[in-house]
Amino acid sequence: MAFRGFPGVEQAFDPALSGLERAFVRLLGAPQNGLRIRLRHVLPETRGDYADILDAGSGPGVFSMEVAKLHPHARVLGVELEPELVERANTIASRAGIANCRFTRGDVTALGMEESFDLALTVDILEHVEEDEEAMRNLHRALRPGGRLVVHVPGYHRRWLLRGKRVNFHVPGHVRPGYHRDELVAKLERAGFQVERVRSTYGTLETFTNNLSWLITGAEKRNRHLYALAFPILLGLSWLGRGARPEWGAGLLAVARRPPREGP
Repeated sequence: MAFRGFPGVEQAFDPALSGLERAFVRLLGAPQNGLRIRLRHVLPETRGDYADILDAGSGPGVFSMEVAKLHPHARVLGVELEPELVERANTIASRAGIANCRFTRGDVTALGMEESFDLALTVDILEHVEEDEEAMRNLHRALRPGGRLVVHVPGYHRRWLLRGKRVNFHVPGHVRPGYHRDELVAKLERAGFQVERVRSTYGTLETFTNNLSWLITGAEKRNRHLYALAFPILLGLSWLGRGARPEWGAGLLAVARRPPREGP
């Protein structure tokens, strides 16, 4: 039986964590406020009936495992470039009893998979990829005809309380600050997808807490003890803003499909 608790609670099985860190994660779940915001927006878009699900750029595996719990009868594959993250995620999934989820090493620009999945998701990965349209084409090929794609990326701009609208902040590893809505739609369409809808994420409270998280950590895990103290407050405030549907926000969420095959 899968481990129960807040989203990402399985990370408590990470062998690299200290006993105190494991207790913190067991109590509060994955301790990244931005990740928890994205989970709240992305997971509802994965609802449906699927046999095979791909998480492209799975990192430590939080999204893969949450999707595996949401779809217990589906097979979930997380693909990640860094081998140490793959090994760690497989260890965590095994220890947490999530038997329908596994991880393998791979590159989103060279997946080498053909019509293998009914659902694919990629969450805050494409902004790390120089050849992002090649990654999208690979995701298109990996989906079966009629298969669904859920994409989340940073928006090009974000709002600051006193500074107003600014280009999204820099995160190590990003090759672009984010995407404009029309730009994301155009790239997905050139990759062969039919875009069903696209909307902004990160409402006012979510953005406020995410900005504070960045000011504390710099997206580089700085000031870990201070962030641990602030995290429960940031998480609670962002949760209060969970229903926001901003006209524009610090994130973009797109849902698209590979067109069904025509003919008999």
